[in-house]
Amino acid sequence: MKLLRMWRALAVAAICAPNPACAAPVPYTWDSVAIGGGGFVSAIIAHKSQTDVVYVRTDVGGAYRWNPATRKWVSLLDWVSEDEVGLLGVESLAIDPKNAAIVYMLAGISYFNGGKSAILRSGDYGRTFSVTDVTAQFKAHGNGMGRQNGEKLAVDPASGNVVYVGTRWNGLFKSSDSGARWTRMNGLNVTTTPNNAGISFVMPDPASVAEGLAQRMFVGVSRFGASGPSFYRSDDAGTTFTAVAGAPTALMPQRAAFDLKGNLYLTYANGAGPHGHSAVPEPMDRGQIWKYKVDSGAWTDVTPAGFTQALSGISVDPTNPNRLVASSVNSYMKQGNAWGDRIFTSTDGGASWTDVIARGFAKNTGGVSWIADHAIHWAGSVEFDQADPRQVMVTSGNGIFKTPNIDAPTATWNFNVEGLEETVPLNIASLSGGALVSAIGDYDGFRHTSASAYAPIHAPAMGTTTGLAVAAANQSHMARAGKAMYTTRDAGATWREAAVMHGTKGQLALSADGASLLHNPENSAHTYRSVDSGASWTIVKGLGAKNIRPLADPVNARKFYVYNNGAIEASTDAGVSFSTISTVASGGSNLLRAAPGREGDIWVALRGAGLVRSTDSGASFTRLASVASAGAVGFGKAADGATYPTVFIWGTVGGVRGVHRSTDSGASWVRVNDAAHQYGGPANGQFVSGDMNTFGVVYMSTAGRGIAYGRPR
Repeated sequence: MKLLRMWRALAVAAICAPNPACAAPVPYTWDSVAIGGGGFVSAIIAHKSQTDVVYVRTDVGGAYRWNPATRKWVSLLDWVSEDEVGLLGVESLAIDPKNAAIVYMLAGISYFNGGKSAILRSGDYGRTFSVTDVTAQFKAHGNGMGRQNGEKLAVDPASGNVVYVGTRWNGLFKSSDSGARWTRMNGLNVTTTPNNAGISFVMPDPASVAEGLAQRMFVGVSRFGASGPSFYRSDDAGTTFTAVAGAPTALMPQRAAFDLKGNLYLTYANGAGPHGHSAVPEPMDRGQIWKYKVDSGAWTDVTPAGFTQALSGISVDPTNPNRLVASSVNSYMKQGNAWGDRIFTSTDGGASWTDVIARGFAKNTGGVSWIADHAIHWAGSVEFDQADPRQVMVTSGNGIFKTPNIDAPTATWNFNVEGLEETVPLNIASLSGGALVSAIGDYDGFRHTSASAYAPIHAPAMGTTTGLAVAAANQSHMARAGKAMYTTRDAGATWREAAVMHGTKGQLALSADGASLLHNPENSAHTYRSVDSGASWTIVKGLGAKNIRPLADPVNARKFYVYNNGAIEASTDAGVSFSTISTVASGGSNLLRAAPGREGDIWVALRGAGLVRSTDSGASFTRLASVASAGAVGFGKAADGATYPTVFIWGTVGGVRGVHRSTDSGASWVRVNDAAHQYGGPANGQFVSGDMNTFGVVYMSTAGRGIAYGRPR
């Protein structure tokens, strides 16, 4: 891997050397704006003997390893390129039982990169990876239903070079060369399931090792009833499988855990989860826990008495096989000041359970204020700390929680997400002399005065916020849109809800003086205009396209612009009407950018058609010859001595794709990210934007790794 990185660096230098528009990369430090969790952590995987090795995987934000020295989570997949952004959806993760440095991941998201899927292989705790593209054999969907099931990946406890993987649509596979090549295991006659979740988990039994392999293996399948058996067993190292007699048939298995005395505990639910799904249908509102005695095949129902809802997480105390912890999933019961899942403990092998949430619940936000009113929910995975079983970790739809003592009369659950950032950013604005304001999927957005410190969430809250607009010449005036619309006149310190809204979400623009507000609601063929902060609206004339993004001129309050798949449409009457004034290439980003403080200076990222600029309010455009492609463009504070704002793009310059910076109006560029910090690109060109207060600082949207930001070293 080091040789590969060196070769890439030399290749960049060779490409840039003859090209005056391209310079060698500038040293930058990259991180994520501190929001704190925010997305679904789908599983915790802890090594059973090296107790300080713990990983978590997420549905859209990659995977992390816990660093006990810094007490932070370390992101492992920030190297993922734009062409492989789907690899940030980690469907399963496995650690070699004999060597904690060796880790495997099954990664891919069906709607990114044509469903590209891969097995990621690391021998250094996830610091570097080799990638095996398995798309032609099987595909993953890390953001699909059942993503909290698992694990689908397993390393044979006797032979570290033997790895198994269960798939959603293609059956069970085996590798005998540490994940480099894969062969279908035809002894298991399972491929697809009605819910498209396929195989839920693969578990070689470490108590069955003989002839260099685990001879006994268990496989869970995400189906129930007439769809077919859901629990299989092999006693010949996977050559043949048989459906296990006596297994529950009205529920499907979620997760399973071995104890130290010949039992396997399985959680069940009436759906793949983590929530209900009406199309199958799978309501995900009923479940059980069963104990399966491996040698005799006997089954015992060990469900917590009186509890009927779906169950998912299960873990066995490494020091006491009778001590268990389990979690519900998709149950919404009183949990402090919110509604969420239940966590149970047992000290007698499941004969009786304690509901530790009902017994006493406290939450420590860890400085992340927005989590105070949110619950532990979608608790698909729960795990004892291998070094100290009093401590328990549980995953949630918004991050990870950990208690230092689950047996305390009132267990305190700490929001354990430092270093873990998994939001989906949708909009951003850096205010001159002010804060960094964001709009976020699921969690409204934030008002940061420091990118490295947790910040308050917008209030009132409304969940997913797509639209954000700032009046360029009066930046205390802003608006944001989601299921409601709010405006502010104090730079986001307080917000007031608009009285009327013609459609939800979508995009906004505020005239330079803040007097005219435009709103194009999601999937609406109309754009609306208000001059009274949303108390009343009129339909804008001349704009009939859906999902467009109007842009206000930063100087002239009467001018607005729209890119409509190649047509440049403009208004000179404060947004009352628009007309087409020029054309550029189609297929570009609909997020136009205006150079701060300059009337009519408009830039458009046209993806494969490059980057174009207008200095006459969109009447004509000139292509920047040095930029081969541009997915997003934005502006930041000018460099010392420069007369033009700093320009940032996500694009290709000199044959190298990445974040590039120009301090001379695009005449020359330097790359400011590197191969280790690509974050899957800016999520379909959502945004790249500079900081207006600190030269060189740049922010980039991601598909699930929060707001990435770079600063010069």
